[in-house]
Formats: sequence, C-alpha cells, structure tokens
Amino acid sequence: MKYEFLFISFVAIVATANALPCYSQDESVRPGINDTFRDPNVDDFIGKFEVESREVYLRRKEILAACEIKPGATIADVGAGTGLFTRLFSEAVGADGHIISVDISQKFLDHIKATNRKLGLKNIDTLLCTADSTKLPEEQIDLAYICDTYHHFEFPTKTMESLYRAMVPGGRLVLIDFRREEGKSTEWVMNHVRAGQAEFEKEITAVGFKKIADRSDLLKENYFLVFEKTQP
Repeated sequence: MKYEFLFISFVAIVATANALPCYSQDESVRPGINDTFRDPNVDDFIGKFEVESREVYLRRKEILAACEIKPGATIADVGAGTGLFTRLFSEAVGADGHIISVDISQKFLDHIKATNRKLGLKNIDTLLCTADSTKLPEEQIDLAYICDTYHHFEFPTKTMESLYRAMVPGGRLVLIDFRREEGKSTEWVMNHVRAGQAEFEKEITAVGFKKIADRSDLLKENYFLVFEKTQP
C-alpha cells in the first residue's frame, strides 16, 4: 500500500508538471534581427520612423487617444526607438506622470535624453534593456506600450515575463505590430516578421496577460490589441 501511494503521487506530480506551460527559452527565436540597432545612425531612423508614410506615425493621434492614458500614469514605452510616442505620452500623463523609455540601443536612449532636454520634458527616464529582459522595476507600470517592436524580441517569453512582473495588477499592455497574412502582407513583412497576430497573442497570454480589446479598426497595415495583467 505504501509503494502504491508513492507511485500514485509520482504520477500525479508528473501529470501536473506536464499540464503547466513551459516558459523556458534559452535560444533566440530570431538571431540577428537586432543587429542594426547595436550601433544605429539615429538620423536615418528618424527618417524611417517619423515620416507620414509610416502608418503608426500618420495615425499617432488616433493611437494616443485609443491608449486611454490617465494623468499621473506610469508608462513604459518598450522599444522606444527615436522617442516618438515617448514624447506624446509625456504630455498625456502630465507633470505627475512618469514615462520610462526602454530600448536595446543606447544611441536611441541618448537621442531621447537630448531631445527631452531641448523640449524641457522632465517626466521621462530612459532604461537600457537586454535581449531577454526589459529590466523594468517590479509592479510600477500602469501601461506598457509595444509598437512595431514585439517581432524584434529574440526571447519573447523571458522579455514578457519581465514586463508582466513590472506591471501593476490590472495594468494594461498595448501591442501594435504588423499584420502578417499570406497573400496580403508585403514581401518585407512576410520575411521580416516571424509570426502573425495569433501566434503573438498566444505567447503573450501564456505569460499571464488577458486580451481585453481589439482596436485594429484604427489601422490597416498593423493591428492594435490591448491586454491586461491578470492576478497570478
């Protein structure tokens, strides 16, 4: 009877372990995708990111409104790049709010700092992340914003786990990324973006976020999703 009990207990433990999602991720899902950001020419990227031909730039005001930002909020602009949305968020949260510009490129962060000084924006800090972590402090973020950046995450599970820890309970995550649809998307998107919306949603919800809204009607080339941090 003793050995039978031990055997049953062992089987139960194994079954439980197999039922839990596995979040370990030791290899990059897209090696080399961030090589151009190791030492970027910032002026060149301003010409690519802050131009009317880029949909998220053209629709930036509509996107900002759809984020439903509250004065005094703390926002993480993950993959801040040249700081386009960082600056918009800075005004939206007001003097009592706080923006953290997160990027893997120190050059982009230096540019954001210099621009902030010129514009007198004092509610913005910058944070250098790594390939597998946002490096954000725990339970500080009310809203995380990831625009045209998620497909650049080499270790999406680890990165999103770090972001989940950084969010306050009930905190919201806005994800904007390219529609990747066979026969509809451009060749560049099909080759550059590793997966479509369904796969990215699956990865994000596996970490613990819950999808609560879809505002993709605002955009054509991109989708716009809103997630919420659920209780563990």
